[in-house]
Amino acid sequence: MSTIVYWFRNDLRLGDNPGFKEACASANYLLPIYIHPNSNDDLTSWGFPRFARHSREFLQQSLHELRHQLITQGSTLLEFNGKPAEVFQLLGKQAPFDTIYCEQIQAPEELAEVNVIKNLGFNIRQFWQSSMLDPKDLPFDLREMPDVFTKFRQEVERRNLFYVEPISTPDHIPPLPLMSIATKLKEGLFAKQVESLFNGGELSALAHIDQYFESRLPDTYKQTRNQLIGMDYSSKFSPWLAFGCCSSRTIAQKLKNYESTYGANDGTYWLWFELLWRDYFRFLHFKYGIKRYRPQGLVDKVLNSFDEKKFQQWTSGCTGEDFIDAGMRELQETGFLSNRMRQVVASFWIYDMKGDWRAGAAWFESQLVDYDVYSNQGNWLYIAGRGTDPRGGRPFNVKKQAQDHDPDGAYRSKWLNAP
Repeated sequence: MSTIVYWFRNDLRLGDNPGFKEACASANYLLPIYIHPNSNDDLTSWGFPRFARHSREFLQQSLHELRHQLITQGSTLLEFNGKPAEVFQLLGKQAPFDTIYCEQIQAPEELAEVNVIKNLGFNIRQFWQSSMLDPKDLPFDLREMPDVFTKFRQEVERRNLFYVEPISTPDHIPPLPLMSIATKLKEGLFAKQVESLFNGGELSALAHIDQYFESRLPDTYKQTRNQLIGMDYSSKFSPWLAFGCCSSRTIAQKLKNYESTYGANDGTYWLWFELLWRDYFRFLHFKYGIKRYRPQGLVDKVLNSFDEKKFQQWTSGCTGEDFIDAGMRELQETGFLSNRMRQVVASFWIYDMKGDWRAGAAWFESQLVDYDVYSNQGNWLYIAGRGTDPRGGRPFNVKKQAQDHDPDGAYRSKWLNAP
């Protein structure tokens, strides 16, 4: 009789979850768990919490919904706090199991967690399931993939690779094993509600995706994607993708079906293009791994210094540059920022304030409701000129950006005059 633990990580969904579906097919008894790492409560080396309020709220909602889905099928979700290896040691004493199934996350901290678990003698099976494309379908080994995105995209398009078909939700979830264990469930831990643009969970994700396509918003995506105010100028898929409440393959399938019905256009292509960027940042981790997390990144050049006073000015939106200050206040208030503003405020911190890019990346990790380890690291390396882009950095002219994207000052007025 096989007992399997399914460890949910950044894949908080039942649909299009290959690892979870295989666990259901292989187990007589299945124990679904989620582990809140202690590091989420730590302060970063820059002196602020690593996991801020908007992400905590979204995570709470997502786990609540996931647990409800599991309960309706005769199971549940158990939540633990601590180091994964210690949690599995505790579980092994209380409810002996054969194997741990989980999502593969190709980033240094997450890989180190898995290695510690393996070194304790646990069997663990990892499933790569966070990209739109399957690495096995690519025309190159990931360790030899093109460094530059344009070359990567051209190789993908030349072979007409669009997405991998998503898989269905399991028909049956095996029962829980008999166990006697004290678990600290997180229900109500973040009882203080905060205003949010997004509601976490798989059902909320699917509802948002359906509404986006039903409203015919893909048609105008390319024209509106650099706007700054409102919900409809961009897809807003990113929070649900970041926590794995939906998969990029599910979105790509919806997009393909949309094109079959209404026809392809620049907007639908650009949506796929952005999903491909997301894949690209993921796949680069197989080639460069921990090198992407060195202070210098992939390029040996002098780092900017860290000035705490300047950093406080930047994070609080008190730099004196109104376009930047509006963006930083929006980020702190909502946990979200348009892609355009993310690039502009990051550039300002690195090139105008001469700040250490690592502190900026850590602030985004703390504040963004849609923080994703691959994309955050990739984009900050890209702006700082420490990644694979051959142009050596992306400084933005703030005055020009404000004139191009906020000519009437509406965005600045909204956030600088907010109560």
